[in-house]
Order: sequence, then structure tokens, then C-alpha cells
Amino acid sequence: MFEPPLALASLSGEADAEWALAAADHAGAAFLGGIALDAPTRKAAGQLVARDRNEFLPAEPLAFIDDQLRAVATDTASIRPAINVRTTTADPIRAAAAICADHDAILEINAHCRQAELRAVGCGESLLADSGRLADYVAVAAEEGAAVSVKVRAEVDGVDLLAVAEAIEAAGGDAIHIDAMDAEPVVGAVADATELFVIANNGVRDADSVREYRRLGADAVSVGRPSRDPDGQVLRRVADAVTQHTPEANP
Repeated sequence: MFEPPLALASLSGEADAEWALAAADHAGAAFLGGIALDAPTRKAAGQLVARDRNEFLPAEPLAFIDDQLRAVATDTASIRPAINVRTTTADPIRAAAAICADHDAILEINAHCRQAELRAVGCGESLLADSGRLADYVAVAAEEGAAVSVKVRAEVDGVDLLAVAEAIEAAGGDAIHIDAMDAEPVVGAVADATELFVIANNGVRDADSVREYRRLGADAVSVGRPSRDPDGQVLRRVADAVTQHTPEANP
């Protein structure tokens, strides 16, 4: 899906094209966003801004996605663009996926954000308990020819993440981006049970964490906060570890 197998994970209100290109020498993909696509999600994101959280709230979210992906895709840097999106309905997914297909970008459906405002309108983490609707979103995006990832969170009460992963795969998804929380073995369970491209997130800070996720079967790892400082030691340390701890380098 991308090389090197290190992704920059989306950061609320910060992960734009400029951010992606600043760290392009280290990573193989950058997940921009998240972007609220429909009216209920945009209203919820506005409520987050009102309590001092950063959010992208462009007047025309689809035009913003097109501009941002184009900026990354046409730059001389070799990094695959991706966009993390939130919505309560499928139609905006279709439109965003068509834009992603045009730019060979990854469309990532957000089933991860746990803020109460987002869960209340039925997006973010709430999708994990509604795998049928999540699968519909995946299918709609896949129909547009986009590569489809879903960002998920482990350790959500009442959610069988392995069953969610299987539903994503059956609907035509290509990847699952797992915030492992304190349940790292779930990465291995998903990798063993599906053919999805597994991106492991949470606590990726050094060679030990990269080695552990790769041992569990992750195809790639991602970093969030360290991506804000592309010249910092953490991102460079992870990038070096990813190069060293590949199946080819460790037969």
C-alpha cells in the first residue's frame, strides 16, 4: 500500500498538506484530516472547536480535500496522500472517495474519534458498534475505485474488533488502521484473520515498539504527535527502525 511502511496519522486540525510534505522524507503515507463531511458532523466538530480543540472546518470540505490531496500528490516528494473523514451518511463518502481515486490517495473512514459530540451524532467511534453501517461506507468508497482504510480503536466496550475487521474486509476494504490502546495483541489477531493491510498505531516511538508491532504481523506502523516535529528525534528514530525491521531485513 505504501513504502516505507511508516504512516503519519491524522491530527485534528493540524494534518494538512504542508504537515505531510514536511515529514515526507521519513514516511510512506500521510493521513490528512480528519475532515467533517456532512452537516451533523460539521456541527459536532464546531462544538469541539468551541471547547478549544483544533478542527478543519473549511466552507467546502470536498474542495478542500481535492486541493490538499493534489498538493501532496503533485509534489516531488514521494509520499502517498490519504484523507481521514467523518460522516453520518454514505453519500459524502462516495464523493470523497471519487476525489481520492483521482489522486491515487487512500480514503480513510474514521471509526476512531471518541469525543462525546461526535459519538452523539453517530460518527467516529460509534461506528464500531454499528458495523453494518460502517461496512456500507466501505463498500460505497470501494465502488469509486479508491483504496479504503478504516481507522479503529481497540478496547471499546461491547465491540468485537476482529468481527469489525472481517466486516471491513468483506465490504471491500483494503486496510485497517488500529489504535491498539493497551491491547497490542489485537493487531496480531486481525493480521492473522484477514488479508487487510494492517497499520499499527499507539506508542510507536522507538525500535522496540516497531519491532513488537511488526512481530505481531503489522504491515506498517503510524505515528501521530511526533509527526508535528519532522526534525525531531522520535520520528527519525522510528523511520530508522522501520527500515531495519522489515521482513526482508529480518528473514
